[in-house]
Amino acid sequence: MTDQVNFGDELVSPEEKTRRVGAVFSSVARRYDLMNDLMSGGLHRLWKDRFVARVKPRAAEEILDMAGGTGDVAFRMARRGARVTVADINADMLEIGKERAQRRALSGLAWKVQNAEKLSFAGSTFDAYTIVFGIRNVTDIPAALREAHRVLKRGGRFYCMEFSSSEWPGFSNLYEAYASNVIPKIGKVVTDDEDSYRYLIESIRRFPKPDAFKAMIAETGFVRASAETMLGGLVTIYSGWKI
Repeated sequence: MTDQVNFGDELVSPEEKTRRVGAVFSSVARRYDLMNDLMSGGLHRLWKDRFVARVKPRAAEEILDMAGGTGDVAFRMARRGARVTVADINADMLEIGKERAQRRALSGLAWKVQNAEKLSFAGSTFDAYTIVFGIRNVTDIPAALREAHRVLKRGGRFYCMEFSSSEWPGFSNLYEAYASNVIPKIGKVVTDDEDSYRYLIESIRRFPKPDAFKAMIAETGFVRASAETMLGGLVTIYSGWKI
């Protein structure tokens, strides 16, 4: 690990980045799902449906949903009969998820505070590992990928969905203008926290392009690594298998 890492456009120590990312999500936890709707025009719901369709959760499977926070993806998988452990480094986000699960009378869910870089689970525990819009906020991404590989059973599958920069001419410029100028302002109105959403946009800009991140997945030891792009790579579903 290097001495300094990016927190948005600022260089900080790895420990400081982890602390600040935690503060970002504690700040926005209560309005996180509303903000997702406002920022994406509701598209995040369709993306998550598509993601879960790719994962194909099955009854009684053990799935680790890392950075699962408020439960959006975990709920979809639990409804298909999977036993889902929702893990997040941020306890505030998990509390929101627990409240939402209780209101929906959902079962088959466990909730754990976990650091993606150093999971407490034994090796070869899970049939699938999912992480949606979370890995770009991890301080040491290669460490998180190694941990994902470690906790999966042989034949287990890794699925990740993440933002990056779109390669579509025209749309890329429009989205960049929207992300830079509009999303932080929405964050200020809805959560009274413009800075957190400015960080989240900067973290998207810095995340590797799909081919580069697919290569990182393969380098970790996953086979059949793939990247399914949407909107020119603005959103990508990544996958790989442990053998």
